[in-house]
Amino acid sequence: MVVVGGGAAGLSLTRRLAGANTVRAALVEPPPGPLRAPVRTWCFWEPDGGPWDAVLAARWDRLEVVGPDGRGRAAPAAPLVYKMLRSTDFEAHVRAGLGGRVAEVEAAVTGIEDGPDRAVVRAVDAAGAPVELAARWVFDSRPLPALPPARTTLLQHFRGWFVRTPDAAFDPDAAVLMDFRPPQPRNGTAFGYVLPLSERTALVEYTEFTREVLDDAGYDAALRDYTGRVLGLGPFEVTAVEQGAIPMTDGRFRTRAGRRVFRIGTAGGATRPSTGYTFSGVQRQAAAVAAALAAGRTPVPPVPHRRRHLLMDAVLLRALDTGRVDGAEFFARLFRRNALADVLRFLDGGSGFGRDLRMGATVPVAPMALTTAEYAGRLLTGR
Repeated sequence: MVVVGGGAAGLSLTRRLAGANTVRAALVEPPPGPLRAPVRTWCFWEPDGGPWDAVLAARWDRLEVVGPDGRGRAAPAAPLVYKMLRSTDFEAHVRAGLGGRVAEVEAAVTGIEDGPDRAVVRAVDAAGAPVELAARWVFDSRPLPALPPARTTLLQHFRGWFVRTPDAAFDPDAAVLMDFRPPQPRNGTAFGYVLPLSERTALVEYTEFTREVLDDAGYDAALRDYTGRVLGLGPFEVTAVEQGAIPMTDGRFRTRAGRRVFRIGTAGGATRPSTGYTFSGVQRQAAAVAAALAAGRTPVPPVPHRRRHLLMDAVLLRALDTGRVDGAEFFARLFRRNALADVLRFLDGGSGFGRDLRMGATVPVAPMALTTAEYAGRLLTGR
């Protein structure tokens, strides 16, 4: 089988396939250059002792959420831990564990041809020579050329500065998960967060949930305001920058692209619509594919989120986009009125139905009920 793309989804699945002695696999990714994904960080939460603990850039046992009024709530995340993993460390760790059991091919994929018995991946290597690989199953992690049709689509877009201060300025044992003190956009949400790496270094990021991304000047102005007016950080050096945009949509992602071709990762619906978090969903998706292969089943990747959570996310996106709900107040209230670990489990899809109902009662009920009724009506009428 062939895995296309060496990002989080492609490498996570490749790692699983390398552990199956009966599977012959190849990983195809572009040569170093503009077609490769940029260096990035992934954050996620799970219990201590996870499979990536040896290569984490940082971890935090305490998290804080700060409301738009400046009121903060700091609490232990136990039994969960909030973790940061750099893509370079993740990639090196996965490749070191492949042990030659997966063929690694550097080539830019130009097309995938489905077939009744085999699919064919066509690519071009760094020298311009054609490359062709045939396989029983192909898993494609490349971004979709366009998002699926949706009733609501927002973007989680962000820019982060890795900063270094001359003196101690951060608590490396605690992270600010969401800080809603930045000015709020119309029909959207803005927040900062601070992930300390040491007493003098941290990733400080500005994020929006809105329809459109900002330009460079907009992100830099927002970060200057957040680090200066909000955090009062004082002088610092920017040592690196990261930036991205993640779809937050109620569109339906189809993981089956043909008889022999499947989509994984963000293209396969692994991103949680209400948060933009993807890494944990990718791990569940890869595990499900590996289990299906081991059982001799057709390895259709699942969308790794429960249907009720996707419906709840769709209602929230609509409420944010229409302005019925103030996003900053919504999230601050959610964290303020519930145990931190319960909220994290919910946002990762690990909460039960009863917990979901009790948590729903702690957010603005009237506008959410109105939006739920409106959304249900649109579903019934097909609009």
